[in-house]
Amino acid sequence: WCPGCGYYSMTEGLVNALTELRIKTEDTVIVSGIGCASRFPFFMDTYGFHTLHGRALPVATGVKVANDKLTVVAVGGDGDGFAIGGGHIPHAARRNVNITYLLFDNGIYGLTKGQVSPTSATGFITPTSPFQNRDAPLNPLLMLLSYGASWVGQAYAGWPHHLTQLIRQALEHPGFSYLHVLSPCVTFDKTDRTYQNLDLAVRELDADHDSSDMAAAMRAAADTSTPMLGLYYAEKRETLGQALDLIAARAAGAQRIKRATTRHRQRKTPA
Repeated sequence: WCPGCGYYSMTEGLVNALTELRIKTEDTVIVSGIGCASRFPFFMDTYGFHTLHGRALPVATGVKVANDKLTVVAVGGDGDGFAIGGGHIPHAARRNVNITYLLFDNGIYGLTKGQVSPTSATGFITPTSPFQNRDAPLNPLLMLLSYGASWVGQAYAGWPHHLTQLIRQALEHPGFSYLHVLSPCVTFDKTDRTYQNLDLAVRELDADHDSSDMAAAMRAAADTSTPMLGLYYAEKRETLGQALDLIAARAAGAQRIKRATTRHRQRKTPA
């Protein structure tokens, strides 16, 4: 990564959060897609899976379903997550897969030398938009809230201690936790999402914010002029793993009833 990249803060934040929670490295799997975030597993002393572009979430889901005891963290950028991989997010959220998704949003395709991404600002000038980007950016927080994610938060790479706290909360949540991390691209963005601009813009969520209030979370997420940091929304509900266990138990019970009924009929059938 480039010197000054926010990914260093995010790597340190995840390491610190795992250490504080006493989660063993051999019980942790980091899954990445393609982009600047794709190298993330290589800098972690855990198991890692470097997947295809935009496919971190389905692979992470498979890992978790195969071994529910593992702590599974998917990582990716705004392009990997909301362009080619955008179709996977609503299903991971609605199924409430018990994984954590760390989305590192720098508003640009950094690995491929600075093209516009789904979260690039209107008016942003890049090699692919020399006459300014005219597309409106997506609002990832509003999207995740509407998809039914059971934990949604936002952090900033320039606030590393606060970032660590939110990563820890996301890891502790039983269900699909989504942490949106604002991170400047120090190489290809010199005008928009810089440390200087974000330092002036970001602020913490109001102290009286109710993280159980979906409407309040959406109102806060809609304010993109002054990005608010903290836990937007959290709820507890059945996870995908619990749902699959219930289905398996019901299926096993149905089979037992079927076998018992068959045996009963066989005993009643005259020779």
